[in-house]
Amino acid sequence: MKYLLLFICLFVSLHADDRPHIILVMADDQGYGDCGFTGHPYVKTPNLDAMSQNSVIFDRFYAGAPVCSPTRASVMTGRNPIRLNVPNHGHYLRPHETTIAEALKTNGYLTAHFGKWHIGSVQKESPTSPGGQGFDHWLSGLNFFDREPYLSLNGKFQQFRGQGTIITMDHALTHLKSHSSKQPTFTVIWFPSPHLPHRETSSNPNLYKGKSHAPYYQEISLIDEQIGRLRKTLRDLKIANNTLLWYTSDNGGLVKEYSGGREKKGSIYEGGLRVPSLIEYPSKFTPSRIAAPASSTDIYPTLLALTKIEIENQPPVDGISLLPFLTGEESKRSKPIGFWHNFTGGESTRSDRIIKELMEAQQNGQPNPFPERVLKNVNDFPKYTANSHQSGHAALLDWPLKIHAIYSKKKTTWELYDLSRDPMETKLLNEQESKRFSRMQKQLTAWQKSVLKSHSGHDFQNR
Repeated sequence: MKYLLLFICLFVSLHADDRPHIILVMADDQGYGDCGFTGHPYVKTPNLDAMSQNSVIFDRFYAGAPVCSPTRASVMTGRNPIRLNVPNHGHYLRPHETTIAEALKTNGYLTAHFGKWHIGSVQKESPTSPGGQGFDHWLSGLNFFDREPYLSLNGKFQQFRGQGTIITMDHALTHLKSHSSKQPTFTVIWFPSPHLPHRETSSNPNLYKGKSHAPYYQEISLIDEQIGRLRKTLRDLKIANNTLLWYTSDNGGLVKEYSGGREKKGSIYEGGLRVPSLIEYPSKFTPSRIAAPASSTDIYPTLLALTKIEIENQPPVDGISLLPFLTGEESKRSKPIGFWHNFTGGESTRSDRIIKELMEAQQNGQPNPFPERVLKNVNDFPKYTANSHQSGHAALLDWPLKIHAIYSKKKTTWELYDLSRDPMETKLLNEQESKRFSRMQKQLTAWQKSVLKSHSGHDFQNR
């Protein structure tokens, strides 16, 4: 059962005309350095570059995890993915959680999701579908998709013709044109690109001829073209000034050289977590750069603060509201950011194959071929021993220090780095900074135990 109790601060009167339209855009596998405005030597992103000139840019923005589903779950809830039992790709977000879509919908927003979902089912009857998690309208795929994709339109399965990234934006723009004049809208656009297999192309198929990683960067330029379409539509609709447009990615990129740090996607060293992030909101935020670390877990509390919504009995949130940073009131982050990957393994999700079979069954009046995918294990609340946190790879960032705990059957390897002096995480400070090393060991362990408490269902025991 979903528990959702919301109230708006009584001393604030929010009318539809005052509330901004909110658009969250997320790329799939675009790393920090994979944009022109972040310094890539040859990738072409003129529309993102133009947007950056009118935006607040986060110089150090972190995905909630180094892979897809966990980060998406953190965006929706403001909570670390392990708390949510979304420890790796392919796991479902529990319907017990309160999502930002539900919060905004309760506050009068029309909510819509377009593109990759990957945190639940896309079957209408599932409480883990976009509809079950607070979206009024949705055109969604289970996982990545590119050409001729099979998608779910509010639970009706269809095959679409063309490139998935363009189809995603086509439907998002149609939705905005139809509804943005009637009520405030919350629109989530999660592109399927630039995830493998890289079969989509920009309007110029020769753009990266002779360059390394050309298919990957073709898809990034294709996304960039869609950002241009989106921003033009907002201007044409005369809602650009009152729209918060937030662009980011779900995890680090695929190319180490431009990842913004050590390693790439799949790692919780810097290169696997750092992603581009910028917010354009012309009527409220002055273009600037934010040096303080921020995370995808901050999106939920930031949007709640912006819309002045409070959640009664809110379970522990790992993120913070970034409003004081966006308005220039604060410049230093006091709350650390935790990461934890490979706590358990991922689960394969063959989006096109699954949705194609669902479509054929739906069209022929046959039973659901994947009844197990309606809920999967969302009602399971595993119990853990005192040492259960000793699994996978965890880290805690308390700027400028970042501590890692890497677990194996034989030992735990601890690593402490100062990112302000050592952004590539190569110079161990365990002995040199022994007091701070000891303090952060305790911080990380305490945070992990808190996260496992939530993972085990403690947050919902008395609700």
